[in-house]
Amino acid sequence: MAVEPGLVLVSGPSRSGKSRWAESLLQHHGQVTYVATSARRADDAAWQRRIQLHQARRPDHWLVLESDRNLGALIQSVPEERALLIDALGGYVAWCLEMNDTEWQHNCTGLIDVLRQRTQPAVLVIEETGWGVVPATAVGGLFRDRLGSLAQALEKHSQRSWLVIQGRALDLHALGVAGHG
Repeated sequence: MAVEPGLVLVSGPSRSGKSRWAESLLQHHGQVTYVATSARRADDAAWQRRIQLHQARRPDHWLVLESDRNLGALIQSVPEERALLIDALGGYVAWCLEMNDTEWQHNCTGLIDVLRQRTQPAVLVIEETGWGVVPATAVGGLFRDRLGSLAQALEKHSQRSWLVIQGRALDLHALGVAGHG
């Protein structure tokens, strides 16, 4: 399936197949920049194995960049002719947890503006929080709330939204819109 220009969201719970689905959307695109958002965890062998699996699936010609809290600035540096795959926004939110609410809102607005200006597809993987254990800490709740609000803000501008469960994707735009019948 080829993806059209614009913003595409791919969400789902942990280990649902989100990344694999997002990658499939861009597999035939000539120029792709893959943006990894999670901090490196060299001391976590399981995390390193997951990264290796992701790397093995990606085509060799994809450019890979690593991001931190300055995701919007990184996206601006990517040439317009390249499609984007950002995996995943949970990593970006984690980088931004120390921001106050005003800084966070400013950062999100800037990110959305930069994404909306892109002329090639921008596929964003975003975790669905709240489907598992409820965070027992204030920072866990903040992460959940910020990720959820970012997902809803991005969806307002998306051309497509996919929910991936058990490796299968549901087209959320085909299922309905809140407030309509």
